[in-house]
Amino acid sequence: MSTLRFCMLTTFYPPHSFGGDAIGIQRLSRALVRRGHHVTVVHDTDAYAVLHRGPSPEVPDHDDDQGVEVRRLHSSAPMVSTLLTQQLGRPVVNRKRIAGLLADGRYDVVNFHNVSLIGGPGLFQLAGEAVSLYMAHEHWLVCPMHVLWRHRRERCTGRECIRCALAYRRPPQLWRATGYLEHELQHVDAIIAMSEFSRDKHAEFGLRRSMEVLPYFLPDPESEITPVPVGASPRERPYFFFAGRLEKIKGLDDVIPIFRSYRDADLVIAGDGEHGGALRVLANGMPNVVFLGRIPPDALGQYYQHAVASLVPSVCFETFGIVLIEAFRQGTPVLARRLGPFPEIVEQSGGGELFWTPEELVVSMRRLQQDSDYRRQLSTAGYRAYVERWTERAVVPRYLDIVRRAAERRGQTRVLEALATQEVA
Repeated sequence: MSTLRFCMLTTFYPPHSFGGDAIGIQRLSRALVRRGHHVTVVHDTDAYAVLHRGPSPEVPDHDDDQGVEVRRLHSSAPMVSTLLTQQLGRPVVNRKRIAGLLADGRYDVVNFHNVSLIGGPGLFQLAGEAVSLYMAHEHWLVCPMHVLWRHRRERCTGRECIRCALAYRRPPQLWRATGYLEHELQHVDAIIAMSEFSRDKHAEFGLRRSMEVLPYFLPDPESEITPVPVGASPRERPYFFFAGRLEKIKGLDDVIPIFRSYRDADLVIAGDGEHGGALRVLANGMPNVVFLGRIPPDALGQYYQHAVASLVPSVCFETFGIVLIEAFRQGTPVLARRLGPFPEIVEQSGGGELFWTPEELVVSMRRLQQDSDYRRQLSTAGYRAYVERWTERAVVPRYLDIVRRAAERRGQTRVLEALATQEVA
């Protein structure tokens, strides 16, 4: 079997990471290793040190992550290094080292992920003759704040980027007012969106390049049969479950007040974040709203499985919504806001319902809690869709097909021959 050499370039990678995008990069990297390829991840720890409260993880600069080679970059002045990259849109402190790693590695494929604080658009030209991809885990290509959440209070419907940056207390990126980003994107062979919605949103906000669509994925299932809850429920009463970062954009401000009058079930919340204090104040005096804090990933399964449904009330434009397929994997229906990529995922799966208003959410909650046959129907449909659409075995071949088509356009015969050999094997 012919081996390809992949390099993943990203700002965040576990354990120096915050959200699900870094986990997605890790899953993809490990999956490629399992298929016989060599994968190196190069990421920046300066940005994590600047943005993270508390000590950084103690791990070596050159590490092995289940067969994935990890190269961690850092400097003696993390704030200066991060600010220079953010302001200039190019690697400043670590440019020479990144260029050296890419040259020495002789990579066939260079995949850029969240490059905002490891090198910005100036990183793209360093891929050289390798097939190069950019994976848009967030809306950073068209939004300096990544999330299209304008002035920290509303969904963005038009650019007010300088005022918005000031609202976030971040220095505006003046390079975005030039043609620098578009010029540097010419070095990238394929750009990948995580959903059809995100692809369309990039186009709406001015990205002129076409985008491939490739979703996140989860590990392959152990069984084709929809899982049933294992063991006793972690809660005595019926409950609805939320898992995610506690931020304003995640929409819990609309959900918690519902449980002041909805007494037939609890709301169980797993996660932490800067908005957690405000949410706890909002839930004051409500014993049926429970905050678990941050819990280990392995412990999430039992909470999903025993929940009436998983609630996904985000009020911002997500790029995908991995918590939906996490729920489907456990056989749990979802109740998601009719916004962003969520309608796309729910309609593709048949594994849940959509809502817009609190009143609509209450109707759906009652329906799932009172009609066990209907809940079971959604559970089966969601799990089946996870198996068919959002597993490693379903998504990774699509990723490699994007690589193949990019290699055809570039005339990279070695990449094409290696992929052809794998298909025959």
